[in-house]
Amino acid sequence: MKNKKSKIEIYVELDENKIPEKILWSASDAGIKNNETKATFLSVWDSERKESLRVDLWTKDMPLDEMKIFFHQILTSMASTYKRATHDEKMYQTMLDFCDYFAEKLELKK
Repeated sequence: MKNKKSKIEIYVELDENKIPEKILWSASDAGIKNNETKATFLSVWDSERKESLRVDLWTKDMPLDEMKIFFHQILTSMASTYKRATHDEKMYQTMLDFCDYFAEKLELKK
């Protein structure tokens, strides 16, 4: 049996100053082809160097209020992923407490 492969692609159109103007992404397994987005944060683990590598991009027209919501959602999903990966309920709850604090300070919860 052959292993299944999946492809995720990110295309970035830059202006003359190399600032993202448009970001498109595709995911073969999800049937997503060239969907436009305003921001993407991608992290990968380099196990040889024991460090994370990141590609954090957002378009110059990404609204600030949406960026704040995006960050809150990333932090919340990171807490959930941390819990699934480590089964550390105590730290998960601590991370969620910070997420609530973050949302409160940015007045994201009305």
